[in-house]
Amino acid sequence: MSRLFSTRPGDDGLPGPERRLAVLALILGTTMAVVDTTMVNLALPSIAADLGVAPARAVWVTNLFQVACAAFLLVFAALSELVSRRRLYVAGLVVFAIAALGSALSRSLETLLVFRTLQGVAAAATLSIGPSLYRSIFPSRLLGSALGLSSLVVATGYAIGPALGGVVLSVASWPWLFALPVPLALGAVGLAWKALPRETGRRGGFDGPGAVLAMTMLASFFWAMDRAGDGGSLPEALAGLAASLIAGVGFVARQRRAPHPLLPLSIFRSPRFSLAVLASGLVFVGHGLAFVALSFLYQQGMGFTPLETAWLFTPWPLTIMLVGPLAGRLADRVNPSLLSSAGIALLMAGLASLAWLDAEAGVLDCLWRTALCGLGFGLYQPPNNRELMASVPAERSANASGVMSTTRTVGQSLGVALVGACLAAGVPIQATLWAGMAATLLAMLASLGRVGLAGEAMRARRRAAAERVQ
Repeated sequence: MSRLFSTRPGDDGLPGPERRLAVLALILGTTMAVVDTTMVNLALPSIAADLGVAPARAVWVTNLFQVACAAFLLVFAALSELVSRRRLYVAGLVVFAIAALGSALSRSLETLLVFRTLQGVAAAATLSIGPSLYRSIFPSRLLGSALGLSSLVVATGYAIGPALGGVVLSVASWPWLFALPVPLALGAVGLAWKALPRETGRRGGFDGPGAVLAMTMLASFFWAMDRAGDGGSLPEALAGLAASLIAGVGFVARQRRAPHPLLPLSIFRSPRFSLAVLASGLVFVGHGLAFVALSFLYQQGMGFTPLETAWLFTPWPLTIMLVGPLAGRLADRVNPSLLSSAGIALLMAGLASLAWLDAEAGVLDCLWRTALCGLGFGLYQPPNNRELMASVPAERSANASGVMSTTRTVGQSLGVALVGACLAAGVPIQATLWAGMAATLLAMLASLGRVGLAGEAMRARRRAAAERVQ
């Protein structure tokens, strides 16, 4: 860990001692958003009973948060260039704290939904630019290690969120789950304002029409995936997809002619960036699909209780916590594409082993298979994120960060929708896991394509060096 805060002559980013407070601000902000989401899911039955609403309506406490967050990721990534990432990050934390307090004090579902939507918008402000802030805080030589730390923070949040939520609900009512992040957010505000890099926003306009089209595209897509994966009607899902497609076509057309595009399409001209984005999206399809499919497999197929199922999931995030930082550190020294390809191969092996689980399998049979998935995912993510962030110019890192966050969200929602579609079609739940493995296979091909690009670049450098010698 001390290596992350070492300083060498010529380092870009913040000086070593200043990195500690800046990283702590990012850790607090990320942990707050991740833990909040995982805790609230546990409280939905209590919220429905206490507010006197149907459980299906209470689900929107989570859904609206996710839709709002997904819709604003690209918008805030672009807006950060105008107002500076530091100011946007701090504003997101402040609004999150206010909305969390409002959620805790809500006494009707309608009021709660308003504040949860506001929380989703605020979370988008922090999550959309988090990876790009790591790039501006750390020198390029430590980017992989920094993103490995980021994956450790996210995995820790997913690991402790359900347990923390269960503890809180065992001694207090559900409003305390929303009140819990408030002091954490306020502490992060002070740290972020003091420690995050100070920047001057660029001059120029903001692509308002592009922002509207991006929000419509992403919100409609997320709505369609929710309808497809949560038992909604097929016409609703198709209508959402159609609206998303129309808005997406309009968004691309707008970005090609906008004087200050919300998302400069030029960043996709880098094959390294485009392949890293494609691999990320496909892996998160498999990730989102596996998490939902395994819940059904463990409980309905194998007879485990919900609490036992929660414990069976823990090897996944715990393994990421152990492997992620090491993978990030290795990515600073070894070809990141090779590492991420190896990680995808292990994830595929884990998903295949889960698909072959027998209904009479024991706890240990489930645990090592889930741990293998976590091992693969932990080895894949930091190197792939490093490749994604490092393959664009530094001035486009906020845009790349927004694309990374959006790709993750879209991929996971598509994976969840695939489970719902398979269940509706009567497909056995273990067969559904093979769909996740197919997505990761495609991700493997994209990652191997980057390995080929890296090899070609190395050969080109060698040829150039030989020509200079001659």
